[in-house]
Order: sequence, then C-alpha cells, then structure tokens
Amino acid sequence: MATTESPATAPHEAAVAAVTAAARLLYANGLTTQRTIDNVERLGRAFGLSVSMLPAWGEIVLRIEGEAIPGRLRVETLVAAPAGVEMNKVTRTLDVVDAAAAGRMDAAQALTTLEAIGHVAPVSLVRLATMTAAGAAALAIIFGASDPLTLGITAFSAGAGAVLRRGLSHVSSNFLAQPLCAALLAGLIGALASRLLPSADPYLVALCPCMVLVPGPHLLNSALDLSRLRIALGMARFGFASLVILLICTGLIAGLSLGQESLPPPGRSIPVPLLYDVLAAGVAVAAYGTFFSMPWRTLAIPIAIGMLAHASRWLVLADGANLATGAFIACLIVGTIVTPVANRLRLPFSAVAFASVVSLIPGVFLFRLAAGLVEIMNAGEGASPALLMPLVVDGTTAAVILLAMAFGLILPKMMLEHYFPKWSGVVPAAAR
Repeated sequence: MATTESPATAPHEAAVAAVTAAARLLYANGLTTQRTIDNVERLGRAFGLSVSMLPAWGEIVLRIEGEAIPGRLRVETLVAAPAGVEMNKVTRTLDVVDAAAAGRMDAAQALTTLEAIGHVAPVSLVRLATMTAAGAAALAIIFGASDPLTLGITAFSAGAGAVLRRGLSHVSSNFLAQPLCAALLAGLIGALASRLLPSADPYLVALCPCMVLVPGPHLLNSALDLSRLRIALGMARFGFASLVILLICTGLIAGLSLGQESLPPPGRSIPVPLLYDVLAAGVAVAAYGTFFSMPWRTLAIPIAIGMLAHASRWLVLADGANLATGAFIACLIVGTIVTPVANRLRLPFSAVAFASVVSLIPGVFLFRLAAGLVEIMNAGEGASPALLMPLVVDGTTAAVILLAMAFGLILPKMMLEHYFPKWSGVVPAAAR
C-alpha cells in the first residue's frame, strides 16, 4: 500500500532542503566563510530549525535540530568546493534568506527559488570575451604599454583565452584545466608575437593575459579564514589558489617554449599619467566584475572604488613610496569602503575587494620567478650564482606585496564589523 507524506513532514523536509541548498550556493560561489555560516543559521531559524555548519574543502557538514525532525537531530553532509565565484548567485541567495527571515517566503517557496538560482547561467560568452580582452589591455596600459599593436595583441590573446575557458567548462568540471590551457595559449601567442611582430612588447603580450587568470578571491578568502583561525580551511583555500597560480606559470612557460621562446625581459618602464592609470584601473575592475558574474547595475560601485584606490596608489608611489606601501594604502582604502558596501548590497567581500585592487596583484613577479627557476634548471650545474639574485628579489617582492594587500583589506573589515556592526551592514546577532 502506498503511503502519503504527513502534512507535518512536508514543510520540515522543504525547510531542510532549503537550508542545504542555500549553504551549497553561498559556499561554492565565493561568499566568505563567516557570512555563509551566519546566513545559513539565519535561514534555519526562519524555518524553526537550529543549524550548525562545519565547512571543509570539498564538503559541508550541517547539524540540524528541530522539533519536527525525527529524533530532533539530523546531520547532512553536502559535496561543495569553494572554488567558484558568481556574485549573481550569491546576491539572489541572500535575497531569499532576507525574505524568509522577514516572513515573506515559506520553506517550499524558498526551496523552489533556490533551485532556480542554482541553474542561473553565467555571463554571456560575448560579454566574457569582450571584457576579458579589455581588462588585459587595461593592465597593459597600467604597466606602461602605449602602442596600439601591443594592446591589440594582448586583448586578442586574453579574449581567445576566455573563449577557450568557457569551452572547457562545458567539457570538464575540473577548475584547473581552464587556467592552464588559457595560460598555454597566452604563452604561445606571446612567443609568436615576439618572433613575427618585433615592434610589439612581447613581455606584456605574454604576461597581461595571464594576469587576468590569477585567483585573487581565493587568496583573500584564505587569508580571512586564517585570520579567524580556521586553519585547515584557510590552508586548503590557499593551496588551491597556489595550485592555480602554479598551473598558470606552467602554461605560460610551456606556451613560450612551444614557440621556442623564453619569457622576454621587461621593456623600458614608462611612467603612466594619473588619468590613464585611473581610467585603465576602472576598465580592469569592470572586467573582473564580469568574470565574477556581477550584475551590470552594481558594477559601477567597485569601478569607482577601484579608481579611487589606484589614484591613491599612484600618488603614494609618485611621492617615493615602494610598491608594498602603495598596495597597502590602496587596499586599506578599499577594505574600509567595500566592507559596508558588500554587506549591504549582499555581495561577496572577497570578489568585490579583489576586483577593486586587481592590478595590484604581483602576478608579474610570480611569473618572472617561475621563468627564472626554469632558466636555472636549464643551465644545470653551470648556472651562474648571479641568476639567483633576481629570483630572490622577485619572490620577496611578491610575498611582501601580497601580505600588504591582505592586511590592508582584512584589517578594516574585521575592525569595522567588530566595532561598528550596524554601520558596516552586519546583521545583529539577535536577528541572525
């Protein structure tokens, strides 16, 4: 005889399913760990459930308690890796949490909406390729490029890499294949440009398309987790980001080698006027907002923040400060502004903050470090000790800039959320 579900069971199952769907969406699409936990617990309370969340790389464990649950306790283990960044999904999911907490949406409605959010498509291929090309060209301008040929090849290489990445995403769900293949293509195009178009700057043609592949939000989220003593998760995030960077370096060097070239030396450094620097930074921010599926209506905010940050960095460097100091001051400004903005607009802090400071990431130094290590390996035992000094300088510079950026972004966020929770847009504990 067929059994029917009791009226009391259906709402309970819908509530549990809604909580698990929200947890997976927020965790897998770039929201910081603490905000994910807060909002999952808040959604559970809206449905009469007490939820505890334990995130790890690759899975989430939810401990759900409630009077309607048989035995009053249920443990759900979800497969979810925090390897993606899609702001559109995060924003829509947090809208559902707010609606449920305000009593405007029941569990069944929330579950239906969340399932639809899970199937929301990323930005169109045309927008992705166009903005990736524009972002790489903007980075080239920031690094001193001015001739149309260099900018055009850089844009073509980055746009083609974006098309390749989107195509690979339909073939495999592996996150690592996309940056590897895109960097391989960038290296190959850079090698061809070096051989066939000597008037272009092969250094920027090779590096700038790879710069747009650097997984900044994952580095920032790892720093946030480590600062909250979530050591295992923080190290897992950092390991994932480091692996992606390693694959970018591998793809770049392999692509150059296929073209029988090595990473060319940097050209003569040309000072970039403040106006060009700021405008190019705005384009780069818009490009990264596109990578992270940021809606057009909110894209102007990180663009304005990024342009302000770059103007402050330009002024600090013009006053004689070093790169790390300029990055720290720019990131301090961004962290102070982005914290309330991201919380109030229900956007992932790490994605908005990184988009605003993308051009400060020391990817160039990391790529030069990798190329220098390969040069030493090829030289073998006869390698000159003089080859080591540039590697030490590049590696140290990259590490110091990354630390300066992490502290500059995280310190204001944690202080504002602790001392001024209402102003910074954090949901009070009583309302969570």
